Formats: sequence, structure tokens, C-alpha cells
Amino acid sequence: NQVLYLVFVFAVLLAAVLACAPGRSQQLTDRPIIGVLAQEILPKDAFARGSSYIAASYVKFLESAGARVAPIQINLTDEEYTKLFHSINGLLLPGGDVDIQKSQFSRVSKIFYSMAVRANDAGDYFPIWGTCQGFQQLTVLTANKNLLTLTDTKASVSLCHSNSQQQPSPAKSSRLFRSFPKDLLQLANENIPSRFHSWSLSAQNYSKDATLKRFYRVLAINSDGRKEFISTMEANRYPFSAVQWHPEKSTSETSFYTASFFVAAEEEKALIYNFCLSSEAPTKNKHLTFFNHYYECML
Repeated sequence: NQVLYLVFVFAVLLAAVLACAPGRSQQLTDRPIIGVLAQEILPKDAFARGSSYIAASYVKFLESAGARVAPIQINLTDEEYTKLFHSINGLLLPGGDVDIQKSQFSRVSKIFYSMAVRANDAGDYFPIWGTCQGFQQLTVLTANKNLLTLTDTKASVSLCHSNSQQQPSPAKSSRLFRSFPKDLLQLANENIPSRFHSWSLSAQNYSKDATLKRFYRVLAINSDGRKEFISTMEANRYPFSAVQWHPEKSTSETSFYTASFFVAAEEEKALIYNFCLSSEAPTKNKHLTFFNHYYECML
């Protein structure tokens, strides 16, 4: 199963966080704490509480890899974000539907992106993972402009890992895919990954932008029949990975269980389990993008 293997690989990457960054926390823990950035609530979400949410699927995805999850709210001060940055081991930028240039999600993404770049430059390992909207946000932060273009994603076919059969696939030597079995990589050609986006980074726009080309290495490309777009990429110098598809969608989004492990009092205040979980069937609200959400109302 491709998604289960992705979870395994992500668990290995998370373990590397602790191995590579023993000085990030004053108190050692055997499970990394990964921040997930909240975003503005959907305008037509009748069940919303507070002003922001985190889709539960991302929390379960990280938990299945052995991580604990800390929500990153979008209404904190720069000082609070700095404190949070030094209290977590990595950041996930989730999918969603907000403005990736003018939203609070975008503003806070830029703060953590800048801190992550500086930390890694100083030898302090801090990974960032972007999914769908998170992928798009990373392109804007790196290029300092919006290079996205509309694509017919529902018609997208054939995830390819190399534009030429004469050249070796970059995916095979990538941090993300290099440990994948050959037959598992082959599954990607069957167009299995879940995609729910209309905007994409076209292969043409990527190739024309020197900053993106220098910063990111393309691992996979899709086509909607007319336009090729980047599906998976990773930074060359930094532990940043971005996927335009949704590996977390095959994990449990319609089920939820609370954490059963013990955490220290100070850590517990920052973790996702203090937030309200809302579970609504899609038939009750057709405007919902996700079934389960964490809202910012504190328990």
C-alpha cells in the first residue's frame, strides 16, 4: 500500500529529527512534536467555532507516524511564534482553500519558513512538509510571487518520475522516494494519489523561474492532457518536501481517538488535544471540505 509506505517513510524522517537535532529541546522526548498550521475557517462552515481550524486527517497522518501534534494558531504574536518554533521539531503546511498571499495562513507560513531557513543554515535541523495548499504556499514563499496556473486536475493522468526514459528518475535518489520498493513507485503511474486542487505549478513556470529551479528538485510530474504540472518536489539544501497530492487522505479522517500517552504539563498546553474536535457528516453541510476539524476553542 503506497500510503502506508509513505507513513513509514515519514516516520523515519521524523526519527531523523530527533537524531539530528538533540539541542532543539531542553527536555528529551521519544516522540517528535510536529506543528500543523491552522487556517481561516471556510465561509460557509455552519459548524465552525472560533476563527480557524485544522483538518483532523493531518493530525492522524502525523500520529500514525509516531509524532505528537501541536496546533499553530494564526492570531499569535511574533514572540509567541518564535517560542513555538523552538518547542517543535518540524512543521506541516496543510491543504485547504485560503489566499496564499494575503491570508493569515500565508503570513504565519512566511514567519516559520524564514525561521526554518535560518535554523537549517545554522545547522539546526527543522523540516517542513507541504501538502496541496501547503505545496503552493511553499512555491510562493520561495519565489516571492505566485506562479500557479489553472489545471484540469480531475483529468490528470500518469504520475511520471522522469521526463526522459534515457535519464535516471530523480525520485529514486530523492530523500522521500529513494527507499521505496520499485513496484511501489510503479503504482504511481496508475494515477492513484488523491488530488483536489485546481491551481498548480506548471512545469513550464517552474523551468522559467531560476529561484525555484535552484531551490527545489522536481521528483514527479503530472499532466491534465494539455499542461504538465509539478506533483512532488523537495528542496536541494533544506529538509523541505512538498506534494500537490494528499497522502493523508487514505488515513482515518472519519474516525478519531484521543491521545493515550503521557505528556508533560507545559507540552500538554500546546498540543492539539486541547482543541475542540468537530465531526460532521457531509450530508449535513455540503460546503464542508473536510469531515473532521479542530477548532481553536480551548477545552
